[in-house]
Amino acid sequence: VMLLDRLGSAHQTRLSFMRVLLRQLRRGDWRFDRPVWDIDARGVGRAVYRAIGPDHTYSLVAFAHDLPDHLRSDRVIAEAWDATFALFDGTPGTADLDRLEAEVPRQEAGRVSDTELVLSRANRSTRLWAHVIDKLAQGQQPDAARIADVGYLMRTTAVYGSGKFGAADRAVLMDRAVMDGPFRAEMLAVWLIRSFSLDLVEHMARALGGDRAAVLDPDLRRRFGIGNSTGLGMAPFLVNHPRLLHAWIASRETALARVRALPHADDVAQAVFRDRLDRTATGLNDWQTSHPVQLARLGDLKADTAHLTAHVETGAFDGPQPWDRLWRWAEATLTTEGQELTLSLMLEPHGDVIDDLADDMGCDEEACFAIDGGQSVATARAALADRYGWALGMDFGDKDRCARFWYVSEAKLEPRLGERHDEPGADLELPLDIARAAVAMAEELARWPGDAALAEVLLASPEHRRMARRLQVAAEAPYSEIRDNLIDAATLPIDMLRCKLAFFGATRFDPRSDRWVRITMYQNAPFPDDLHLAPEDDWTCPDLSRPAA
Repeated sequence: VMLLDRLGSAHQTRLSFMRVLLRQLRRGDWRFDRPVWDIDARGVGRAVYRAIGPDHTYSLVAFAHDLPDHLRSDRVIAEAWDATFALFDGTPGTADLDRLEAEVPRQEAGRVSDTELVLSRANRSTRLWAHVIDKLAQGQQPDAARIADVGYLMRTTAVYGSGKFGAADRAVLMDRAVMDGPFRAEMLAVWLIRSFSLDLVEHMARALGGDRAAVLDPDLRRRFGIGNSTGLGMAPFLVNHPRLLHAWIASRETALARVRALPHADDVAQAVFRDRLDRTATGLNDWQTSHPVQLARLGDLKADTAHLTAHVETGAFDGPQPWDRLWRWAEATLTTEGQELTLSLMLEPHGDVIDDLADDMGCDEEACFAIDGGQSVATARAALADRYGWALGMDFGDKDRCARFWYVSEAKLEPRLGERHDEPGADLELPLDIARAAVAMAEELARWPGDAALAEVLLASPEHRRMARRLQVAAEAPYSEIRDNLIDAATLPIDMLRCKLAFFGATRFDPRSDRWVRITMYQNAPFPDDLHLAPEDDWTCPDLSRPAA
């Protein structure tokens, strides 16, 4: 389960954070409005979108800019964007908007306050933005094929939360309904940014075309998501939050176990599974990528969906324990991509069985920070062999096993990956070399008597403290560690990115190198004005059988 290749084949599920958020907003009868729209004909100005719940209100404050084409960049080192955003805790007044307008467009160079929960920015899609405005201004609909190829009008390049740049710390949201789950505030911000991007193109089309301008056909409008470009800055998260990673994976694995344990597949569950499988097979044609690794995986996935469809149509659900048998068949027959898709599809019909697990996907990481120094060396050695046996045979004298090092860029304070044998900077290495640290700790423990206390070892060799802490976390949280060498020459950081993004609910993974990836978020999702009208949680596998306008 924790091999990097499998984590890098993950797909969104019912437990993904975007889907959980929209279900809870719908079930909680949240209301939405747009109290401020102060945008001129050039598409410059500010707007506010509110999500109004029973106890709290959250407002996306959006600033639209007139950015010259030569300044538009997805790189984190960019200093200007087409739009910048903050998610405000409550309803902002004029003074708040004026303050945010002075700071939010500067992003990292500015500062926000503890009334802001999220800071973000986005750029227009150069492939679609002008096309959509021009077509609407002429009273026509944009080309559906071009929309399918791109999938979004704006692409975020960062969505910052949890105290960055002066914003409110994560603890502010811990006891709030809906917002207390992982990354809920960030996912709310992105969902509202999607609405802003579509409102903005329609506004600019009206300014250009006047009375003849059209609005987007509703079916076509739903096909726009929000793009995102994500690089190495996200990768260390899974390593730095082992207890949280365990909570995510354990919830997903528990969901799979619950479904596999069901004695029968009733007609409704079978129908939902077949429907989602058919929609997914159709939707794979819209998944565009040029990266050789993902191209090969996508080819495998298309073949796997064909195998899965044939298997389902030849009696896969007949007899007892059909879901368990389906999973065992997938493990024996399909590629890792196909297995992970099968997992996602198996969870789809079973919200009543698994949706409660979304409440267990957060954790109090401070509770497991202290090291039990009273543990004996013998116990620690046994735990290390049990939990990190996968690493203990690695030879770090081999240059390929330690070919890379992680560090923080001085210019942007973002994680980067260096080539150890070709580049300077290894003396500034981040502690993400977990496999190597496990080997080093095993070598140190071998020098001590079994009845010695771990505290004695750490007093003499404090460099092993971080590994000792991880070891004790892993003893209670078996899914807390990626079981691969993250400094190996063959490591693909994009696998770490995809794992986290799949838990967000992202789709259409399009790696642009082994270190950054483009994705789509909320494609086909309902908008605030139809969240309570659309079928619940029926958007990640859209019905594309009807041609859009």
